[in-house]
Amino acid sequence: MWTHALSYAPAADFRFFLPAMRRLRTGPWLSWHRGATAQDVRRVVKRVRDDGPLTIRDITDDVLVDKDWLWASRKPSKLALEVAVTWGLLTVSERAGMLKTYELTDRHFGWPQPPRPATARQELAYRLDRALRAQGVVSLPSVCFHAPKLKPAVRELIEQRVRRRQLVPVDVAGVEHWATPDTLDSIPPAPDPAVVHLLSPFDPLIIQRERLERLFGYKHVFEAYVPKPKRRYGYFALPVLAGDRIVAAADLKTDRAAGKVLIQQWTPVADIVDRPAVDAALACFERFQLAAVT
Repeated sequence: MWTHALSYAPAADFRFFLPAMRRLRTGPWLSWHRGATAQDVRRVVKRVRDDGPLTIRDITDDVLVDKDWLWASRKPSKLALEVAVTWGLLTVSERAGMLKTYELTDRHFGWPQPPRPATARQELAYRLDRALRAQGVVSLPSVCFHAPKLKPAVRELIEQRVRRRQLVPVDVAGVEHWATPDTLDSIPPAPDPAVVHLLSPFDPLIIQRERLERLFGYKHVFEAYVPKPKRRYGYFALPVLAGDRIVAAADLKTDRAAGKVLIQQWTPVADIVDRPAVDAALACFERFQLAAVT
């Protein structure tokens, strides 16, 4: 079950993630994790079990290695801790900025009994229900984001619900979608274009690029890994949503010494922009960002 690394998932939903976590313990994970071994994972889990919650700063006996990518750590234990989290053995119990505290999953949640892993059928239904709740109108690719092999099984489940009149087929720009009858009967008022949001490139609205382009006519590119001369929007551009339209992409940078958020690059993608509303949203974002770094 996929979520972004910085997302929150309800503890009650943990059982739906357990099957995937257990599959990772025996699956072809070594290439993705670039060299961490099962022995490395057992070692850091034992350390947490014996010594209590820890951060990577508490591990001082690692033999440092060269980074093999920009956001990696020179401490091999960092990778082993991350693998232990993906396996469900550890969890991140606290976070201060980028510094994570790792704890035994069972000890952190204090379950009288560990949750029972969901069955394959329950896992599939959870995936569909979560997509319907978050997206309103769903397609096969949007339900099976990062899991394309599930499309046949998800389609079968959708067709069952259509026969039971629990879902209704909907055409969106020539592509097959589905929604619940309640969703279609409760059309909200048109969004106010004066209501502006600066969205992370990892926001659920943005991260499914194909869906974003189909619904909003905007094609976002995350350019942190793109060479500077080839960037269109900037290093870490934030799509600017005004009402129901993406009107611009803003590449921002926090200048802590000056106490300001600087606009590195502003790329308009719509002809008409309510600039006062955008400026108000930028000011709100600046207050939030500066509060977060003080």
